[in-house]
Amino acid sequence: MNFAENIREGIRSIKSNVLRTVLTGLIIAIGITSLVGMLTAVDGIKSEIDSSLSNLGANSFDIDSRTSGRRNNNGVREKSYEPIKFQEAVRFKEDFAFPSTVTIFTRASGSAEVKYGTKTTNPNISITGGDENYFAIKGIQIEKGRNFSSLEIEFGNYVCILGTEVVKALFAENEDPLNKTLKFYGNNYRVIGVLEKKGGFGGDTEEDRNIVVPLLNAKRLDRRGFMRYDITAMIEDPAQIDFAMGEATGYMRKIRGDKLGAENSFEVTRSDSVSDALDSMTNGLRIGGFVVGAITLLGAAVGLMNIMMVSVTERTKEIGIRKALGATPTRIRQQFLIEAIVICQLGGIVGALLGIAVGNVLANILGGAFVIPWVWITVSLFICVFVGLISGFIPANKASKLDPIDALRFE
Repeated sequence: MNFAENIREGIRSIKSNVLRTVLTGLIIAIGITSLVGMLTAVDGIKSEIDSSLSNLGANSFDIDSRTSGRRNNNGVREKSYEPIKFQEAVRFKEDFAFPSTVTIFTRASGSAEVKYGTKTTNPNISITGGDENYFAIKGIQIEKGRNFSSLEIEFGNYVCILGTEVVKALFAENEDPLNKTLKFYGNNYRVIGVLEKKGGFGGDTEEDRNIVVPLLNAKRLDRRGFMRYDITAMIEDPAQIDFAMGEATGYMRKIRGDKLGAENSFEVTRSDSVSDALDSMTNGLRIGGFVVGAITLLGAAVGLMNIMMVSVTERTKEIGIRKALGATPTRIRQQFLIEAIVICQLGGIVGALLGIAVGNVLANILGGAFVIPWVWITVSLFICVFVGLISGFIPANKASKLDPIDALRFE
């Protein structure tokens, strides 16, 4: 009996026990579905996040207030500093010498309640103050209407640009929100634009529930003086980003009055460092998904091994006949290993298809993009071969060592 005949005999044996093959394959399929499904969902979510961050590019950096007060690696609590003030941010924007485009923005509120006529939103609307460069640098598209004019920015007029969730909550489906008047924090604001729907993790992002007003107007809402102002600068040549960040750090230290030798009272970070942090997070999710899938596959491997042991017992007489006809222990071992691998591959293919479907449905629910994870599909099929070898080896080895005389007498 040659190797090709062994393969054909293994497939015939599988066909003769269709129900057992299906049930065994389902055990493997469930394990592969959990593995591929989780990794597909992670890749889909990451793809959407990367797309959302792609507009930031590698040619911009952020200057933020350093106020965390967290403990460092040595257990020492980091010093907290005063937030960047409005005058400091404006001075940086006006006088920063390096060729760049700068925007200043601030979070005025994260829990505003907005009214239009008799309709009122939930108190989960965020209010952001931005300047004329805010949308371009942050990669936010205005779908309808226009950006703030220079006069509106200069005088802090009561105009606003709405996220799609705000429009959905306050206006009828076919109602045009432009030039309508909204009210929040006791002031009336005229709508001049609507942002493009962003979507994202969980179905929508905070940006979709956001209202952007002129920066000076947002400053008027800061009655207690606690507002933090952040700065983003974009340069033309990404190759000059490190030099530009160094120039920005030096000038901001001068503005903030940081003493020579003292640490910065602010943080300067590249915009693509956010993407690096997300890569680190998604890599952790992938490892977690792989571990969960591996544990499920371990249980599937034990189940397959048990079923193959039962198969060896049921076919003891058949094994004795094959040995009496000249089949060597190696050929007997090959036959059972081939059966285990074929069953695993069938289950693996079904599991990979189900995993793609389940993973993409989950990613879609969480706001991710549709992906086909070819790498994980290939890895899962190789894992199936490995699982088949591991699960089938002990039963195959047992079958190969049966004494032909005893096997022929088995009932």
